[in-house]
Amino acid sequence: MRLNIISPEGTLVDQEVDRVELPGAKGRFVVLKDHAPIVSSLVEGEIVFGGHDGIVHIKSGFVEVVDNQVIACVELS
Repeated sequence: MRLNIISPEGTLVDQEVDRVELPGAKGRFVVLKDHAPIVSSLVEGEIVFGGHDGIVHIKSGFVEVVDNQVIACVELS
């Protein structure tokens, strides 16, 4: 699936990944291929992807998951 992480500073990540772990407002959650469509707010924490090789620290944001695309709009810590 495709992961895009964007912030006011620009595009931080644009790559294919197998899984993404996100800091949701109601707790951390994992998105895998063919995940159901979802929109969620994000809280301060880490977005982890690429088998723990990729980590982006965020202050807040939101994420949309649809059609094997994960698009996170974030404010950096």
